[in-house]
Parts: sequence; structure tokens; C-alpha cells
Amino acid sequence: MRTFFQDDTWQSGLEEIRVRVGQPIEFCYGSDNCYLIGKEKEQMFCNEKDYRRWEKDLYHASEADLREMLNYISNYSLYAYKEEIKQGYITIEGGHRVGVAGQTVLVDGKIAGISPITFLNIRIAHQKCGCARKILPLIRQRDSIYNTLILSMPGAGKTTLLRDSIRALSNGEAYGIRLKVCVVDERSEIAASFHGVPQNDMGPRTDVMDGCGKAEGMQLLIRSMSPQIIAVDELGAESDFYAVEQALNCGSRVLGTIHAGNMKELSEKPYLKRWMERRLFQRFIFLEKETNGRRKMQVYDEHMERITC
Repeated sequence: MRTFFQDDTWQSGLEEIRVRVGQPIEFCYGSDNCYLIGKEKEQMFCNEKDYRRWEKDLYHASEADLREMLNYISNYSLYAYKEEIKQGYITIEGGHRVGVAGQTVLVDGKIAGISPITFLNIRIAHQKCGCARKILPLIRQRDSIYNTLILSMPGAGKTTLLRDSIRALSNGEAYGIRLKVCVVDERSEIAASFHGVPQNDMGPRTDVMDGCGKAEGMQLLIRSMSPQIIAVDELGAESDFYAVEQALNCGSRVLGTIHAGNMKELSEKPYLKRWMERRLFQRFIFLEKETNGRRKMQVYDEHMERITC
């Protein structure tokens, strides 16, 4: 494994590395998956199409491999990540997030830890500057933005689009004016903060509340940072929706993401249905990941009429 990882030819376009005890190591790219082949073969990995052909030669991760990877990831101080592990992930320098799973340790019916950890999902942090360029003119309202929701199924690029929108709004690239943007980054996925410092370019007028629950974070930022725009990822809990309404009542604009694949799913979510009826949000951006790995965007207004992108 060390020999393989020293070669950087496999890194271009990589989105995830999935490691499971007793199973082949999987490298997930935008439109294909590849698998690590054991040593002394003429090639280092095979793609999904050739999986059956190479199945017997694929490298299977051992418990020792995962222990070594976890020690390296945590700089041999796994105990320092105890609280993060309870949440199911570790954020490391560079903003990469390592999802963990395995045997849960319960105390009074609550998760106190995961041991042993037998599954890893290393999500590679990517910042795609410029990917929001097409949609920014469509969400502009004078010198600010319309309240906007970005919607898609998992893995379609909601967070990537949100991140680039924040950067462009903050540095003036979007409209020629630099807006104050406050970000609630519950799982360090937007800013990819390491010890509180964003690893991604979030723009010069962006403030980040890292590792904080969305509802609590929005309330704190409204009180302390006077945001023009509040950005938040993966709204879902009832408390999140209540906090969004508070932010709107205080005059902040909201730029957020939600899991929903189509208009039907959108209207089936009680809070979203209420927001749509009250027209609290004026822009809805639907993202879809196509089979070739590209993203298709569709933008709608508060009347659910399509806006040309």
C-alpha cells in the first residue's frame, strides 16, 4: 500500500477512498471506480468494468492496514479525535474528511465511541473555483442575493456549489461588491477548517462557525457577526428550519442546501412546503449528477417557473 500511495498518478479527479476490512480498496472518481491490485502485477489498479477479471488479485485491506491508516491520519493521537469519532468522522489537515464506522460503544444508550473501526471513507476535499459562475447572476437581487436553496441527492455537488458561491460573494467576484458572509460549518465540509482555520478559500469577508450545530450556529452568528448572508449546508432538522426563519426575520439572506432530488420530494417536506407557500425562498437550484460525472443545473423561482441557466 505504501508503494502505491507514493505514486500520484491516481490522484487526479479522486473523490473518495473507501477502505473496508477484508474487502478490496475502492477509489471513487466522478464517473468510475477503481480497485487496488496486489503487488507483482503488471498494473496497479483496475476499473469497475474489469473488476471480475481482476477480482482474485485485488488487494484486500486487513485490520492492521486500518490501524496503521488511523494512526497516520491522527498523527498517532487517535484519542485526541474522540469527540469527532463519536460523530462518525475525523477532519484532517487539508480539509479532507475521514468517515468511520465499525463497532459502536454505547453508554446509557448513547454512542460513546467506535471501536474497533473497521470501515473508512476518506473524502477528498476539492475546491472547484468558478463552478458557481453560471448561477450567481440568477440569484442576484440588487446588491445582495435572493434567499436560495441548492437541492440534490447526496454526492451531486451541493456543497461544492455552495462553497464556490460563498467565495465569489465574499471576494466581490460575483457582483463587484464584497458581501459579509457567515458560514455555519457543522462538519467542517464547507470551509474544511483545521484547528478553526479554513483550508479552503472562503473569501476575505467570510466568517466561519466550525463544528457547531446549524441551529445554534445561525443564532450565534446573527447575534455576534451581523451577517448579510448566512450560508449553511444540509438543512434537515426542525430546529434548523426554525433558525432559518429567525435569520430571515432579522434581515439576513440565507443560502443553504437540502437533500431533495426533484420537485415532488421538495413539496413533501413539511417545512419546505410551508416556505414555498409563504415564498420565503425565491430561488431553487436543482443539481443532478449525470452518468459521465458532469452536473446538470436547473434553476426555479418562487413560482416554480424555470429560469434559464
